[in-house]
Amino acid sequence: MAEYIYKAATVSGQTIEGQMEGSNEKAIVQNLHALGYIPIRVVSKEEKAGLSFSSLLPQKVKVKNLLAFTQELSTLISAGLPLDRSLEILGELTENRKLREVVKNLQGRIEGGNSLAESLSYHPQIFSKLFVNMVKAGEAGGFLETILVRLTLYLQSTKAIKDYLISVLIYPLILTAVSAISVTILVAFVIPRFARIFADMGQALPLPTQIMLAISHGFKDYWWGGLGLLFLLYAGLKLYTRDEERKEHWDRFKLSWPGLGLLFKKIEVARFSRTLGTLLQSGVAILPALGLVKEISQNLAVAKAINHVHDRLREGKGVARALKEAEVFPALAIHMIGVGEETGRLNEMLAKVAESYEENIQNSVKRLVALLEPLIILVMGAVVGFIVISMLLAIFSIHEIPF
Repeated sequence: MAEYIYKAATVSGQTIEGQMEGSNEKAIVQNLHALGYIPIRVVSKEEKAGLSFSSLLPQKVKVKNLLAFTQELSTLISAGLPLDRSLEILGELTENRKLREVVKNLQGRIEGGNSLAESLSYHPQIFSKLFVNMVKAGEAGGFLETILVRLTLYLQSTKAIKDYLISVLIYPLILTAVSAISVTILVAFVIPRFARIFADMGQALPLPTQIMLAISHGFKDYWWGGLGLLFLLYAGLKLYTRDEERKEHWDRFKLSWPGLGLLFKKIEVARFSRTLGTLLQSGVAILPALGLVKEISQNLAVAKAINHVHDRLREGKGVARALKEAEVFPALAIHMIGVGEETGRLNEMLAKVAESYEENIQNSVKRLVALLEPLIILVMGAVVGFIVISMLLAIFSIHEIPF
């Protein structure tokens, strides 16, 4: 049994906090329901301690904060509480300071007569156009609770993919950083000490040692040039992609990279399918929905393809046919979307496409990391091995010095 801290609301809208023992969060939620309370948040004591510490740091609203807000607002509204009272409760309970201020602002606008969608639109840095338009559709259709549930599921899937990518890439990044630091210390500090010893002896050094010493001197004397070159390359790429046409060419070029290009395509397909499917299920018409999907695309070539689909739909053509003409999306995704159109189940098929490609992305990343880890070890081992061998050859050559 573990100790959990909960926050809940009564039927009348009063908030309560307390502690309860249970086997897991689900058991605590069931116990609160049995007591006639509306569970808002249940966290373990350890997690609560982490949240308390993080609240002291500079904060920005992340996906997890937006997810918690959407989920808790959905819970309160589903329990029958008015929107303004639900926002008042969330304004008291939200851990993130910035989001707490935004929630209080939303409450004030709601009480002033604005709709929830209108109130959300005043904070575009937190609530995307996708979020606002889905809420707008829910309010217009009278099914805001359903929309908030779908938004919660959408944010959960987005967060799950992001968290998975971060967790998988942590080890290779740490391995690369540690290896790079080790090699830098050897080249910048250790080898120059040996260089002075060899110089005092006046002995001709083996070629590998000469190469290593030259690299060491170059790194020590001109490291700033390397950093400057990297900065110039980065600034040049930013300047090059500032023009929309050149950025489209660059984004299209990224989709053709060996190995990574296919992964980028899968990510864009999953995002397109998940977002469009969620919007259509929420009652947003397909043409406005495509406009919203285009705006959240991070690849301009894909955004142009979505715009092409939008234009072809206005001419009476189907989504699958228009996607095929754009020549960006994989054939499998186009085929599945075409089947969804033919059977009149496009929403369901888009969800299946998203699930399929999200699983495919995880498998692709797992295989890529499995290949990357030994490659990093091999490369760094070769670099360190070359350094050690070049130093040993120089040390062995000392025995050839006449006394």
